[in-house]
Amino acid sequence: MSAYRSPLIETLDSNGYVILSAFLTGSELRRLRLATSRTILLARSGQWPHLRTLPKQFPPWSSTTTNGIWGIQHLLHPSLPDSAEFARSYFSDTIIDTVKALLGLADNDGDDVLVMELYNLLITPDRNFELRWHRDDIPPSAAAVEELERLGKPAWHAQWNLALYDDESLVVVPGSHKRARTAAEIAAEPYEADMPGQKTVELKAGDCVFYNNNILHRGVYDSTIRRETLHGSIGHVRGSRVRARNVLQHGVGSWILQADFISLEERQKTRAESMRENLIKMGAENIDSAFSQND
Repeated sequence: MSAYRSPLIETLDSNGYVILSAFLTGSELRRLRLATSRTILLARSGQWPHLRTLPKQFPPWSSTTTNGIWGIQHLLHPSLPDSAEFARSYFSDTIIDTVKALLGLADNDGDDVLVMELYNLLITPDRNFELRWHRDDIPPSAAAVEELERLGKPAWHAQWNLALYDDESLVVVPGSHKRARTAAEIAAEPYEADMPGQKTVELKAGDCVFYNNNILHRGVYDSTIRRETLHGSIGHVRGSRVRARNVLQHGVGSWILQADFISLEERQKTRAESMRENLIKMGAENIDSAFSQND
C-alpha cells in the first residue's frame, strides 16, 4: 500500500467519521432519488425479496414484508431494474477517489486492489425502529482485550452513508473506534438514549458520511420522516479474511457471478469487473465465514 495519507484520514482517524458536504451534484441527486423511489415501490409491493425486515438488526433477514421493512439489499443485483443507476453511483470517480484516499492510496494508484462489497438502501421504516449500540464486527460480549486487538488492526475498507434526503438517523460516540468500551458504555442499556459523549450525525440531502464501522454507534429511525440513504462499502484485497465476515453474510455470493456492468462507460466497466473479480476471489478463499452478530 502507498504511504500517502489524505487529510480525510486525519479526521476519520480522530473522530471515527468524516462528513463530506454536497457530495452529489444536483443531477446525480435527482437521478438517484428517482431510482430509489422506484426500488422502494418494488420492495414494498413484494416484488423484491432482498430486504432488511423489522424488527431484526443484522442478517439474515426474511424475504417478506409482513412485519415491515427498513432497508433494501443488493442494489447492484442484475435483476434489479435500476441496478445500472446504482452501479454508476457505486463505481463513480467521486466514490472511488474518496475510498482510495481513505485507504491511503494515492491518485495514481490503480483500482486493482479494490474489492466490490455492498451497496444497500436504508429507508423509512414502517414503524419507529432503533438499532442497539454496537460495533459492526465486534460482538457486545467481547472483553476489553479482544476489543483492543480487533480495533488495533487496519480497517481495510471504507464504509459510507450517502443521504438523498436530510438524515439524522446515525448516532455515534466520537473516538470510540480507538479504545475499548468504558464501564459506563458496558453498563448502558442496549438502546440507551443518552450515551455519554454521543453525537448525532446530521446530513443534508446530497451529503455523505464515511465512518469506521467499529465506532460505537446506533440507528434511530423515525417512521414519519422520509429516509432514502445509500449504504455502501468497498474493501482492499489485503483485508480479505476480516472483510469476508462482514460482507459474505449478506448473501452477495448468490448472484455475483451473474452480475454484469455493460451499462457503464468503458473505464468504469473495467474498474467494476476488476472489483467484482476480487470479491469472487475473497468468497472462494473464505467459504467458512459466519455471521458477525447474533441479532
